[in-house]
Amino acid sequence: MTLTFHWFLPTYGDSRDVVGGGHGLPAGSAGGARPATLAYLRQIVHAAEQLGFAGALTPTGAWCEDAWLTTAMLTETTERLKFLVAFRPGLVTPTLAAQMAATFQRHSRGRLLLNVVTGGESHEQRAYGDFLDKEARYARTGEFLHIVRALWRGESVDFTGEHLRVEGARLSRPPEPVPDIYFGGSSPAAGTVAARHVDAYLTWGEPPAAVRGKIGWINGLAAGEGRTVRHGIRLHVISRDTGEQAWAQAGRLLDGIDPATVEKVQAGLARSESEGQRRMLALHGGGRDRLEVSPNLWAGVGLVRGGAGTALVGSHTEVADRIEEYHRLGITEFVLSGHPHVEEAYWFGEGVLPILRARGLWRHPGASPDAGEPAGIPFASGTAR
Repeated sequence: MTLTFHWFLPTYGDSRDVVGGGHGLPAGSAGGARPATLAYLRQIVHAAEQLGFAGALTPTGAWCEDAWLTTAMLTETTERLKFLVAFRPGLVTPTLAAQMAATFQRHSRGRLLLNVVTGGESHEQRAYGDFLDKEARYARTGEFLHIVRALWRGESVDFTGEHLRVEGARLSRPPEPVPDIYFGGSSPAAGTVAARHVDAYLTWGEPPAAVRGKIGWINGLAAGEGRTVRHGIRLHVISRDTGEQAWAQAGRLLDGIDPATVEKVQAGLARSESEGQRRMLALHGGGRDRLEVSPNLWAGVGLVRGGAGTALVGSHTEVADRIEEYHRLGITEFVLSGHPHVEEAYWFGEGVLPILRARGLWRHPGASPDAGEPAGIPFASGTAR
């Protein structure tokens, strides 16, 4: 199966250093030397589209700009790139969310993907007026997706659940095509939702053995529901012409991380209710001495950033090898990012993607069967820079 690559929109700001924030950390803890203006975000999406990324993930939370509004504005300056919009069930009604998605899909010409984020931190959810605990939030997410999918099928929905209720809900114009639903979570409650409702299950970048276990877990649950799901992984990336250059860049990023900031961020993340966040923290334990937690997998980003905290680091060939290793486990989609996001998109797009294309694992989504790759994509069987 051909691999799919998505890039990332840092709607909290970008920098040549690691930008912290995310996953329940206080609003304003992100920031960056490059503000998240529409002009700058356009640079990122134009680069991603030209290089061959299929979509771009946009985060959700008090620490960043609103994902729906930001991506809706960016659809007007792109032609092919899809937008993986992160949103939280329970902050809007399922009928309104289904309608918003249908509208976005029509106006963007079918370029919406949805990343459902249940919300791993009760204190952050309460700031939005949501006072359910974690287990109840996952139960509500299941009810929410049940209603939304029925509405997208064009059904009239009467539903009374433990958390949600609608009567006579119907969309006058269901979306065409129906957006794929992406979802992540490492707790038992998350697995149940994934098995029953989602198209693609996302895991954060853990070592291959751990990822193999999560894929087997979700596949088993989905089979019990008579379903199959795709699998994706969320990673940062530092790819260079040589491994030495890549690790030098990782070292430079690490040198720019203040120990006091690490201590503060780790103390906050240690209180997280998220099982996935706990697994991220366990990879490095807050220390700097053993950050290569698996070959070419570096956990330095997670010292100051919640959520996805690992990066693939190495030469273009080494990064391609690690991607192929994850692919052999069952991963078919990669959601990537790097600091800063414009430059790292080009390092990866011009360095790693041609190698994967030569191995028959990737094809530029804008290429026609007979015309080859779009202009600007180098034909290379090895490194491209």
